[in-house]
Amino acid sequence: MNTIDEKLHPILTTVLHRNAGEPEFHQAAREVLESLGRVITRHPEYSDDALLERICEPERQIIFRVPWIDDNNQVQINRGFRVQFNSALGPYKGGIRFHPSVNVGIIKFLGFEQTFKNALSGMPIGGGKGGSDFDPKGRSDREVMRFCQSFMTELHRHIGEYVDVPAGDIGVGAREIGYMFGMYKRLNNRFEAGVLTGKGLSYGGSRARKEATGFGTAYFVQSMLARQGTDFDGKRCVISGSGNVAIYAMEKILSFGGKIVACSDSGGYIVDDNGIDLDLVKQIKEVRRGRMSEYVKLRGDGCRFVKGGSIWDVPCEIALPCATQNELTGADAKTLVENGVIAVAEGANMPCTPEAVGMFRKAGVLFAPGKAANAGGVATSALEMQQNASRDSWSFQKTEERLAGIMHNIHEACDQTAEEYGAPGDYVLGANIAGFVRVADAMRALGVI
Repeated sequence: MNTIDEKLHPILTTVLHRNAGEPEFHQAAREVLESLGRVITRHPEYSDDALLERICEPERQIIFRVPWIDDNNQVQINRGFRVQFNSALGPYKGGIRFHPSVNVGIIKFLGFEQTFKNALSGMPIGGGKGGSDFDPKGRSDREVMRFCQSFMTELHRHIGEYVDVPAGDIGVGAREIGYMFGMYKRLNNRFEAGVLTGKGLSYGGSRARKEATGFGTAYFVQSMLARQGTDFDGKRCVISGSGNVAIYAMEKILSFGGKIVACSDSGGYIVDDNGIDLDLVKQIKEVRRGRMSEYVKLRGDGCRFVKGGSIWDVPCEIALPCATQNELTGADAKTLVENGVIAVAEGANMPCTPEAVGMFRKAGVLFAPGKAANAGGVATSALEMQQNASRDSWSFQKTEERLAGIMHNIHEACDQTAEEYGAPGDYVLGANIAGFVRVADAMRALGVI
């Protein structure tokens, strides 16, 4: 596991001091800075003009009140956020998350990661992130609509297709994007399709966008395995979560011949040694908006539901954490390694703790960090922006082909960069350096701004 180069210690110290009480952001900044000592030694020009300090400081942070009225005619108050982290490569681009855990530190960590993820995609987009501590679970469609409309009443001042292009994230799907786009259109009196991505197909969305993050993660793992002369065929796979990322990672892995034996939601996890019935999972989560505990009743014998606990106790060869940050701990990583895991890829954003990442790297497990493995979602969002700009609509096949090519290119960039900097097979170091260099080169070209 890397340590911080002494030349970078003052920068990390400043980040920790300036962003007190934001552990997720500290974790993300430390992880990137740990990889950059080799770069600064070889290219000291990257430390000129306080470039590293600037790259760790958001260009803009917006916090606002979101008042709305629930179905009982009671006024509720939530807090909204948008962190526009870096626009050196293009307009800010990153999702909106609705979840009670959302705070400015989490949004900053996500925006920081998004900056390098977007750079790795090769698309002309900068990094940003937003959200609210609003919880859509248990709320009626009307309540969600009223909240989204109030949220957009402030957010619309700060976004635009050439300024900042939000998308969905945890708690924000097609329903929420539709309500927000409708309010944006009303407030601005124009149909600016490129201002939000993840839209419905009926009003400017892209085919394969819903599937893109999960598909892309599977494509990245496929490339990692191919580099080692193997593939998914017949391998046991465990995937945490049961949202879009998890569901469509499962779908693509099944098409590659893998066997999904476990998935989860916030209530617990299911184990099905006969292989997860993906159609049933989709019925429960996408149609009924239900809980994974229902799976056992509907599936019958041969499976079980474990309330709470750790899904990483289930033996597997490939593990994809696709739920939320820091869900896979050092203890979980130890169990996975002991049970013979050969590859781990982050479908969610920073779902593995630093201890877990260190254990995987030390054990020689193929490990794909989120900024590389789950970049397919934002890459396809950029493809949606491209279609909107040209007033075009591509087929599912064409969009997926572009996605597959982008993920292959991301894998090659990470793999070759790690090799170039003396750490073959280290996808963490390769992703961090490749993403950093692309952003840093653009920042240097634009001057001190």
